[in-house]
Amino acid sequence: MKPDELLSVENLSATYRLPHGRKLSAVANISFSIHKGETLGLVGESGCGKSTVGRSIMQLPPPTGGTVIFEGRDLASLGGEALRRARMRLHMIFQDPVSSLNPRRKVRDIVAEPMAIAGVGTAPERVRRVRIALAAVSLDPDRVMDRRPHEFSGGQCQRIAIARALIMEPQLVICDEPVSALDVSVRAQILNLLEDMKARYCLALLFISHDLAVVKNISDRVAVMYLGQFCELAPSARLYQAPLHPYTAALIAAIPVMDPDRRPAAPPLLAGELPSPMNPPSGCRFRTRCPRAAAHCEELEPAWREAEPGHFVACHFPLRPAR
Repeated sequence: MKPDELLSVENLSATYRLPHGRKLSAVANISFSIHKGETLGLVGESGCGKSTVGRSIMQLPPPTGGTVIFEGRDLASLGGEALRRARMRLHMIFQDPVSSLNPRRKVRDIVAEPMAIAGVGTAPERVRRVRIALAAVSLDPDRVMDRRPHEFSGGQCQRIAIARALIMEPQLVICDEPVSALDVSVRAQILNLLEDMKARYCLALLFISHDLAVVKNISDRVAVMYLGQFCELAPSARLYQAPLHPYTAALIAAIPVMDPDRRPAAPPLLAGELPSPMNPPSGCRFRTRCPRAAAHCEELEPAWREAEPGHFVACHFPLRPAR
């Protein structure tokens, strides 16, 4: 790992066994890193394996292959008490803010649960830290601590989930579609809150989403995923300005344009249906939908390479030649 790297993932794979001897390859040999204080966006269509990447980092369940190095330790090699201690430094915010909270417990107990599990602090100390965490996410502790999740809106429940994720002052927070279930106005509030928390606690974020417009505004770098593999990774501004992979270009072209006086260009059409991860195409997995596919794409899987400084792509025929 480099000195400023917080998380380094190498050749991560997640394969699930299905009935009748079948296998599902949800994630296949992906590698990336997250630096201290950085936000890495992870985007792609539903079912491409984004959430599996986040859960594999958390060892929920452990990946079937590869290494997950967090703060110099391979989480995949840890177990029991060692893994529980390592998890105190990274937390996860789940997609559904309501179902991720125990409906039978009060907010004070939900937010304090990570401290209780870790055996951190006395009872008065936990109450004090819960009040600080709730105030940090713009919730009045006196009004919310003794209430239960069903008494709150989706946006308020997500704020409670964020407070729970930050109560142990982690270094990395994995945000799995944290705003997809929320209204647009509430979505903006939660995104602004995450940015404030990132600055206040010096957090690094893995921000998982299918919404490229959301990822663009919050991420320092963006990785694009298709059918269990990365197809492109670059600094956010560069990716949206000059994508190299045809799939990335199609996703960006599909972002709605809010200016009524601006007529957007017709997005490049993707042929065919999304293949099944139980039977992915040979060679390049995107070739069955790619307008630039050739016979070479069917025979050989494209290599993951650095086409220009900091800009990685896996494509035999990128949209622009490498510098």
